[in-house]
Amino acid sequence: MYRYFSSLFFILIFCIPGFAQETQRITDTVRYKEKYGIRVGVDLSKPLRTLLDDKYTGLELVGDYRVYNNFYAAAEIGNEEVSFEGDNIKTLTKGSYIKIGGDYNAYENWQDMQNAIFVGVRYGFATFSQTLDQYRVYTSSNYFGPDIREDDNEVSGLTANWAELVVGLKVEVLNNLYLSANVQLKRRIGQNSPSNFDNLVIPGFGRTYDGSEFGAGYGYSISYLIPLYKKERD
Repeated sequence: MYRYFSSLFFILIFCIPGFAQETQRITDTVRYKEKYGIRVGVDLSKPLRTLLDDKYTGLELVGDYRVYNNFYAAAEIGNEEVSFEGDNIKTLTKGSYIKIGGDYNAYENWQDMQNAIFVGVRYGFATFSQTLDQYRVYTSSNYFGPDIREDDNEVSGLTANWAELVVGLKVEVLNNLYLSANVQLKRRIGQNSPSNFDNLVIPGFGRTYDGSEFGAGYGYSISYLIPLYKKERD
């Protein structure tokens, strides 16, 4: 009997650890594949602003493509029409823009999740026209009232470019369907303006301010991932 228990004891000591190590080895070799594909969608803030603001019309399409692990190529393309009314001037800006760049996902997902907390950079380029609808001529005296001139002078073929830093998040709310929110810090690189007034609004860049090259923006988008293939994480 003693010999029986001794044999069983040695079997437990030598065989069970070996079995545990083998099980661990098998578990370690299991690699889960992650989805790679094109994600396309629309910025919801543009249509919403179009409905609420009668001085604005706009639409922006968004997209990204997963290049490697946490790195994504990204782009946005859009069109805007903005009526601006200042103290002494009224203008209409119409044009299109494109922004291209990339995002880095800093969030470590659990298995089968592809949410993102990301930071990205963009290069933006816009082509547009400016129409001077109305302006006020400066006078030293208001005795005769304000001197307001009506005009309809459109200047087309204008361009502008800028760099953009983007910070945001993406959440998968349904299978392959994502909601996203982001904020943007922009710095204008170059522009050309009409000869008689400045660009007060640039499509894709937004409002401009005297003496500053910087701007800001935000976005809320809904997008759908079109899976193309799966790949093990490196």
